[in-house]
Amino acid sequence: MSHSVGQVAGFAGVTVRTLHHYDEIGLLVPGERNRAGHRRYSDADLDRLQQILFYRELGFPLDEVAALLDDPGANPREHLRRQHRLLTGRIARLQEMAAAVETAMEAKKMGINLTPEEKFEVFGDFDPDQYEEEVEERWGNTDAYAQSKRRAASYTKEDWLRIQREADDVTRRFVELMEAGAAPESEEAMDAAEAHRQWISRNHYDCSYEIHTGLGEMYVADQRFTVNIDKARPGLAAYQREAILANAIRHA
Repeated sequence: MSHSVGQVAGFAGVTVRTLHHYDEIGLLVPGERNRAGHRRYSDADLDRLQQILFYRELGFPLDEVAALLDDPGANPREHLRRQHRLLTGRIARLQEMAAAVETAMEAKKMGINLTPEEKFEVFGDFDPDQYEEEVEERWGNTDAYAQSKRRAASYTKEDWLRIQREADDVTRRFVELMEAGAAPESEEAMDAAEAHRQWISRNHYDCSYEIHTGLGEMYVADQRFTVNIDKARPGLAAYQREAILANAIRHA
């Protein structure tokens, strides 16, 4: 049995354009074409696509995916399964701490010593006390939260305005890369992800690559963050998540 490009796109959750691109670069060439010249994908083609998508999920660039899958001396499926297990386990271990740190940072409930007027000037109509109970009850005992709270307690209004400007600069950098068509695993996007990680470490808490990866996963797993991040540009949360993961793999 063979499948059309539209059917495969529906099965895999990718676009037809993506499948055409994979064909054009030789990464996934369909095994058949019908009399009209349309692509037809076999079960073996679907197996290869599944491996490609797993590698992409782990942040591998397309050229590395091709090298892994086409290496006659390698067992890419077992390699992929092992990498996926490691990444899944790492994310599971970090999820609660990452959620605590990110929620606390977003809510700005870190001992902020600002008047109501100053809070509005810094945060606009965002309520920095919105997640106070959630943060305190679920994650108030984490080291990263305690470190961030200590730092934030010393920040003045000018400090928060500076931190917000730096955050806006990082966001603008990601948006410009998306609009320029840069892939999330490109050097430029990975550099932007590194700037984001360093911004967190500089202003909030020591953000390792493992913690950063957990944050990236939460950007797409928690709709509160996805909606907020995507206000700058639709799809930004998913783009940042892929760039963060690629950057972590680059520094592994």
